[in-house]
Amino acid sequence: MTAAGPNAQHRQTLPDFGSRPDGELEQLQRIWRQPPGWRFLTVVNNTHIGLLYIGTALLFFLLAGILALLMRTQLAVPENDLLDHDLYNQIFTMHGTVMMFLFAVPAVEAMGVLLLPNMLGARDLPFPRLSAYAYWAYAVGGLAFFCSLFYGLAPDGGWFMYPPLTSYRYSPGVNADLWLLGIGFIEISAIAGAIEIVIGVLRTRAPGMTLDKMPVYAWVMLVFAGMIIFAFPAVILGTTLLELERSFHWPFFIAGKGGDPLLWQHLFWFFGHPEVYIIFLPAAGMVSMIIPAMTGTPLVGYRMVVLALIGTGFLSFGLWVHHMFATGIPQLSLSFFSAASMAVTIPSGIQMFAWIATIAAARRMRPLKVPMLFVLGFFFIFVLGGLTGVMVAVVPFDWQAHDTYFIVAHLHYVLFGGMVFPLFGAFYFWAPFVSARPLSERLGRWAFGLMFVGFNVAFFPMHITGLAGMPRRVYTYSESLGWGSLNMVSTIGAYVIAAGVLVFLIDLALHFRPTGGKNAGNIWSAGTLEWLPSYSHGTRSIPIVTSREPLWDQPGLAEHVDAGRYHLPNAPTGGRETIVSSPIDARPQYLLQMPGPSWLPLLAALGTAGFFLLLTVRLVVPAIACGALAVAMTLWWMWNTDPGPSQPPVDIGGGIMLPVYLNGGSSHSWWAMVILLMVSGSVFGSLLFSYLFLWTAAPGGWPAGDALPAPAWPMASAALLLTSGGCIAYAGRRLNSAAAQWPFRLAMPAAIALLAAALGAEFHGQWRTGLRPQDSGYGAVIYTLIGLQGFFVAVLLAMGSYTVARSLAGLLGAQRRVTFDNTLLLWYYTLAQGLIGLALVHLFPRLIG
Repeated sequence: MTAAGPNAQHRQTLPDFGSRPDGELEQLQRIWRQPPGWRFLTVVNNTHIGLLYIGTALLFFLLAGILALLMRTQLAVPENDLLDHDLYNQIFTMHGTVMMFLFAVPAVEAMGVLLLPNMLGARDLPFPRLSAYAYWAYAVGGLAFFCSLFYGLAPDGGWFMYPPLTSYRYSPGVNADLWLLGIGFIEISAIAGAIEIVIGVLRTRAPGMTLDKMPVYAWVMLVFAGMIIFAFPAVILGTTLLELERSFHWPFFIAGKGGDPLLWQHLFWFFGHPEVYIIFLPAAGMVSMIIPAMTGTPLVGYRMVVLALIGTGFLSFGLWVHHMFATGIPQLSLSFFSAASMAVTIPSGIQMFAWIATIAAARRMRPLKVPMLFVLGFFFIFVLGGLTGVMVAVVPFDWQAHDTYFIVAHLHYVLFGGMVFPLFGAFYFWAPFVSARPLSERLGRWAFGLMFVGFNVAFFPMHITGLAGMPRRVYTYSESLGWGSLNMVSTIGAYVIAAGVLVFLIDLALHFRPTGGKNAGNIWSAGTLEWLPSYSHGTRSIPIVTSREPLWDQPGLAEHVDAGRYHLPNAPTGGRETIVSSPIDARPQYLLQMPGPSWLPLLAALGTAGFFLLLTVRLVVPAIACGALAVAMTLWWMWNTDPGPSQPPVDIGGGIMLPVYLNGGSSHSWWAMVILLMVSGSVFGSLLFSYLFLWTAAPGGWPAGDALPAPAWPMASAALLLTSGGCIAYAGRRLNSAAAQWPFRLAMPAAIALLAAALGAEFHGQWRTGLRPQDSGYGAVIYTLIGLQGFFVAVLLAMGSYTVARSLAGLLGAQRRVTFDNTLLLWYYTLAQGLIGLALVHLFPRLIG
């Protein structure tokens, strides 16, 4: 169903794509068909992976909700003995951890995986096996982590895991290790999904979909993924440091040995506060898609909304000390972060006013449907949460409300109101996109009503109990304190929320029918591309886009697309393909050949999960075996994903011939490697921050210049690094010569050996001074810097060996060098990281001394 929208004055001159021969649609459906039976586990395309992702995230939402009901039941009356304090600590830790790490971020990332290809006019995301790997790693690791609760091994230090409480002295069991290794592993999965989203948005848009014609949701997911790329590495580093402290007694957070427990808070909240907006922004993007469809009016202030999204993402990285006002940090820092906490409300306000203006600009109000009800509920709840956020941004008030139930209320008004209500609205809005039947209006209204009323009954009284002095994270309280009646009200509200969620689940069971064929269609008369007729492979053909609401502004678009009168109406290479376009103006550049179903991502994910989980229980040899399995499966799947220029340019319709392969900066995989290096740089930057922070915390523990290794050692290490760079540059030049493969094959191992020698020189120089990582925070951070460099050397050893193997197999050369180009990027990054580390460790103490 196509509706004429308010911008229908746009008209398109359709290129002469010609009539299409019979059998093309059947060919596409055969190529993209879902594997039957158990082979369903091998699916990799976004529709199936996205639905699996969303279903698993909803499962974790339900599990965390059950834990919340247990907590609320325990607190319903004073001096309750339903749960003892140990079990209660495990339950509230798991509730927060599961909601934040296993539901909130994966749910919004899953929606992006499901929606973005169709919304952008692509067949699939550019790395389908990476999406599958990210999903299976998340699902297997998350379920194994949750099951620790049934064996008394669940973490009990809070979802924030503050040391020294969670260090080896006060938490000697494996409970904390399960959190540290499990969550660090799950965050790696989130980063993999973020890289997929960035490349998908920038490089696989339909022809003509320039940046200013992208749907707001695509902008949102681009900002969302960018925030994950720069925020999540901090918590990955933090969990690594705490695990090193617990396992090997490296004192990063022990004040008596030159560490500082506040370092954990800085690393954790540098991730934790941006995560609030990582969760909120995709939900806001969903609202920006739902309101125009429900009102039949384009979003008012599109450019301002996009700028507000970018501004929110930028400002969110300046707010982490918002959570540390009570830690005794200097007054100047308090003032800066208090102002930043208030400033971030401005871009949020811009979006709110744009939504209200869009509703007001509607020429005629359509009947109030369930998606819009959830949006209106979001307005009410999120605004209240924002107001209390401004309150706790005022430092004196925060000192009074800190660690009380006022903060619990604020947190849930922001996160539940700002994310869960838009997400449920999105479920009702986009269900017809993936289901043969829409969800029920009647049941949807009941679900909304129960959730809205239950939420406010549950959480609004917590503002009052918090101001009355009730601390958070207590498992019981005395009747004489007078909190009993308000806690009973909150408990009743929690069960009302559960009733609303139950109604939603009943609605899903009765009406949700996922289909790889014909869906329920564009029942909302929306204007964006995901509402085109679609199949398991997306749309029949990839359209040319001339506006932000092409279904409103390009009459007959749906019929032309479904008739195959646009780009790529067939499978010219005989396999799965999509168009890779330029990042700014979306001009077609080449045809990407994509892999089909495979067991390899699942096996790699199982190996990765086994590696981290077995390390937790100190089963080192089986863990190494699982890690080797993960690496082997990953290399195997990569081997077949670089087909090279296997055939001449192909016709994608409209007289356009595209190559099937490009090298260098035009390759989508080159862009992905650049994004991965940004992640690596964020980890390294967080470690440099840790070094400098510990120096400010314990300057007396830092060695003077004469206590450092002799200058000959760092100079030798730097010289070896630079020589390695020259060697790899020589290898790149020789690769361009078909007759000079052996010099290339010899130069690669030589470059690796030089990298390893540089690492050994630095390690030996430090060891000769008597410095040991267990002795001080300084020693711990120095050897962590060496260890990080060693990790990259090991990765380059694997990638270099893989590159040489492809050369020996005849799969690498001047015209087929993507594998080497990506290795080269990581090589130069490793050189730069090594040189910067040497400068900091050896020059900085001498300069300040």
